[in-house]
Amino acid sequence: MGGVTSSMAAKFAFFPPTPPSYRVVVTDSNSLRMTDVPERGNVDVLKIKTKRGTEIVAVYVKNPAAKLTILYSHGNAADLGQMYELFCQLSLHLRVNLMGYDYTGYGRSSGKPTEHNTYADIEAAYRCLVETYGVKEEDVILYSQSVGSGPTLDLASRLSRLRAVVLHSPILSGLRVMYPVKRTYWFDIYKNIDKIPLVRSPVLVIHGTEDDVVDCSHGKQLWELCAEKYEPLWVKGGNHCDLELFPEYIRHLKKFISAVEKSDRLKNLSGPLTDNGDKHRMSTDCRDKHRPSTDWLDNSRLSTDCRDKSRSSVDRREKSKKNTETGRRSTNTVDQPEKARNSIDRFGGMVRSAVLCNIDCFRPHGSTGVGRS
Repeated sequence: MGGVTSSMAAKFAFFPPTPPSYRVVVTDSNSLRMTDVPERGNVDVLKIKTKRGTEIVAVYVKNPAAKLTILYSHGNAADLGQMYELFCQLSLHLRVNLMGYDYTGYGRSSGKPTEHNTYADIEAAYRCLVETYGVKEEDVILYSQSVGSGPTLDLASRLSRLRAVVLHSPILSGLRVMYPVKRTYWFDIYKNIDKIPLVRSPVLVIHGTEDDVVDCSHGKQLWELCAEKYEPLWVKGGNHCDLELFPEYIRHLKKFISAVEKSDRLKNLSGPLTDNGDKHRMSTDCRDKHRPSTDWLDNSRLSTDCRDKSRSSVDRREKSKKNTETGRRSTNTVDQPEKARNSIDRFGGMVRSAVLCNIDCFRPHGSTGVGRS
């Protein structure tokens, strides 16, 4: 049965950037450094062994004001070189330490990407935080984007004292992205729908209402199944790869981090995060208008650049893009990322060529030969 399961999982392609966007070199002081990204004194580059025998690359971004640490699992067609500037900006503006890692077979990590390798990868990264940096479980926030929700919820379902979990454009399961199935089949992968009720930490869900890769219903259903809900963020007009462009993204994250920092949830594990009261049952969907002055990223080459690898879905994306543009022209609103560009310089952040996810993250094997497990 295991062989059949692996065969089914192979139908869901992984898309590691090829070639990788960076290299890892050894410095004169015998430490590791990433090429093709700005060198920073507060960033450690690491190679970490996993229990499945692979070696993954990770970065640890330090913030001296941090009380909490984010462990970030990125999307399906990105690597650390592309995520590097975003990680640095998140660490700075959220006042957290942040560890990001490349899955097995991604970037300069060894091996081939598979579902179970990603589970071993996040375990290894978490173990590094605990053993190398002395981070306590109750000070860790697990953050996932898209397919990263798989390893994130697998780990979160087994750690009872995590401070919090963030699900950014998450999936219910691999099969449910492709087909509207009503039950979980044994051959499905990333069965998040079955694991989310086991998570005992506060969960923030962020999803775009116009996501044409992973429908917003995935995020909404996962949020409904959370044991400890936090006010979700349904980004009006947001697609799968552009949520960081919307000012409410960073604003809502800051609010969440502040809430969990102040929370004494761990003193009473049965008590929910209460700073919002019943407001957590209301989305920030259309109510939280954009404020252009809160934009925090240089979006000159941001995560909307999700187009290179998904040739089979070009027509669908182009149609969606035209519909989106038509909708934007027909409504006189400020709820669009275009307006946020007016104040890029406020934070002076720059995210270089961040291909945060592949627009065709899930498709049957046969349309590509990449990443077969």
